[in-house]
Amino acid sequence: MSERNGLVTMKGNPVTLIGNEVKAGDKAPDFEVVGKDLSTVKFSSFAGKVCIISCVPSLDTSICDIMTRKFNEEAVKLGDDVAVLAISMDLPFAQHRWCIAADVKNVCVLSDHRTASFGQAYGVLIKDLRLLARAVFVVDSKGIVRYVSMVPEISHEPDYDEALKAVKGLKR
Repeated sequence: MSERNGLVTMKGNPVTLIGNEVKAGDKAPDFEVVGKDLSTVKFSSFAGKVCIISCVPSLDTSICDIMTRKFNEEAVKLGDDVAVLAISMDLPFAQHRWCIAADVKNVCVLSDHRTASFGQAYGVLIKDLRLLARAVFVVDSKGIVRYVSMVPEISHEPDYDEALKAVKGLKR
C-alpha cells in the first residue's frame, strides 16, 4: 500500500495519505462500504450511472456538513441518471442521525469505517487519524474517473462548480 505525504494538510499540518492515487482517465476502483441500514454496498452497484463521490472526514464537522448539504441540493437538479454518494468514516448510526437532522434525502450517505476499502482504493485514507481526506471524484456511466479534486487543506470546501461542470459535461 503506497503512502503519500504533502498533498493534503489539516490546519496547516501535512498528513500522510494511504492508498492508490486515482487520476482522471483511470478505471474507477470498486470498493465496499456500509449503508445506513448496515448493509454492504459495492460501488459496482451504481454501474451505468454518473457518480459524484463526495469524500468527507466527518459529517459532524461544519465543512463536511456544508459540503454534503450542497451536494444534496444539487442532486435534485442532476436527475435520476446521476448518483451522489457521500462517504466518511462516521458510523452508519451517526450518519443516519445526521441525515435526519439535516433533512438530507438526495445523497446516498455511506460509511467506510469497517474496512477503509474506499479510502485505500482512492488514496484518501489519512494514516494517523483513520479519517478520509476531503475530495470529490466524478465517475462516468462506463466506470471511468473523469474528475478528481483533492482539497489541499481539509478545512476548506471543494470547488463545487468545477465538479458539477464535470458532471453536466457527461450528461450531454
